[in-house]
Amino acid sequence: MNVREQIEQLEYEVLHSRASKSREAKREREEKECDLRTKFQRDRDRILHSKAFRRLKHKTQVFLSPEGDHYRTRMTHTLEVAQIARTIAKALRLNEDLVEAIALGHDLGHTPFGHAGEFILKEGASYHHARQSLRVVEKLANDGRGLNLTEEVRDGILKHSKGSSPLITEGNMPKTLEGEIVRIADKIAYINHDLEDAVRAKLISEYDIPRDIKAVLGETKSERISTIVKSTIYTTIENNYKHIVMEEKIYEKMYQLRQWLFDNVYFAKPVVEELEKGKGIVKALYEYYTENYYEIPYYEKYLKLWGEYDPKQAAVDYVAGMTDRFALKMYERIFIPKGWHVI
Repeated sequence: MNVREQIEQLEYEVLHSRASKSREAKREREEKECDLRTKFQRDRDRILHSKAFRRLKHKTQVFLSPEGDHYRTRMTHTLEVAQIARTIAKALRLNEDLVEAIALGHDLGHTPFGHAGEFILKEGASYHHARQSLRVVEKLANDGRGLNLTEEVRDGILKHSKGSSPLITEGNMPKTLEGEIVRIADKIAYINHDLEDAVRAKLISEYDIPRDIKAVLGETKSERISTIVKSTIYTTIENNYKHIVMEEKIYEKMYQLRQWLFDNVYFAKPVVEELEKGKGIVKALYEYYTENYYEIPYYEKYLKLWGEYDPKQAAVDYVAGMTDRFALKMYERIFIPKGWHVI
């Protein structure tokens, strides 16, 4: 019995009966198994080593090109989601490797300039970052061959966000409890960490947070995360693992805090003014590459590889994959006049 087979066997002995087991995971294209790593571990590594993952370090979380080294980027947000999700999974004896793979891949499809870019592509191409994240791992990564991830990881990536489907039903909840963990961990992370960044940016102060929210969730970021995570773990156990859930009062206060963030941070004038600039850049690039799709690198290669490639989709794929700074560079190259002189 090799190392991977030992790990697979341990999963049946140690993990909860409702945990996803890596031995049972399926891929669209069958592959030779690794001697050391389970399928979920290999999925995690494929995502971690992908170009799309590396680009996350230069994509906006909330604040565009902030002056300071300590504001979140899309990558640091992703790592924080993964850590919160692993903490919950470990306590519940669910599959940490599956949780980590989903968490690392959940935002691969995000546009430059955060949700500002998403807003523009959604208008023009019915784009959603969860669906685009799935497209990245299924089609775009690995030079157009995709990563051939397991069904469980792909399902968790697609369904990590309520907005990935126009209707919120039982049918579009993640198929695994591990996927549900990432869905909740994503919210826990961005609510608390965006709040911390807003305090650092002096948009708000800790004293501005409503007292009734702090009375339930806690006075500090650490206390609030701890309260929500503990509630999620204990309430899920009390409910016999039917779903990943938290106490109703904790859930209500968490969403009140989320709404308060929208009102006081995400829609704050300084943030909106910068995001409007980001929208303008993404809109201009998307429209340009829709008309000039033949300028998109690898367009002909993907066309040959897949047999067809819609120019509109090509523009979405190219622009959504840009980092903030690359989008600025391309915008400048295409739209900003260059000086000239006569010798």
